[in-house]
Amino acid sequence: MSCYEIEALKLGLMNVLGVEDRHAREHAEKDLEGHLEGPIRGLAEAESLADLERHLDAALVDLEEEVATMDADDPEYDYTRGRLLAVRDAERAVHRLRAQGESIVDGLGDAHDLLHETFPVEE
Repeated sequence: MSCYEIEALKLGLMNVLGVEDRHAREHAEKDLEGHLEGPIRGLAEAESLADLERHLDAALVDLEEEVATMDADDPEYDYTRGRLLAVRDAERAVHRLRAQGESIVDGLGDAHDLLHETFPVEE
């Protein structure tokens, strides 16, 4: 059993953040062999936070449908529900990361404006 969504998200975050961890990348790619399609492929190949959010949302829809169609007596049911919770938590983490990034950009704009107010440049 593997949590394809989480492994694919890890690869996508590594792309977006420029993380160069060859061991982690190889491990995730091995776990995803034969499963790189649809939102899982989109997550693994994401190049922006917006891409991650879009593909993560699609992966959640697929996972919610999978849980909804499973029989509660299925031995995989609890694990699959656990995957759903983990992916929802990961979605919140990606949203926080994006919000923090936007806050940094806003802060840099404020710092720039303050610098010009403090030290006006005459043209």
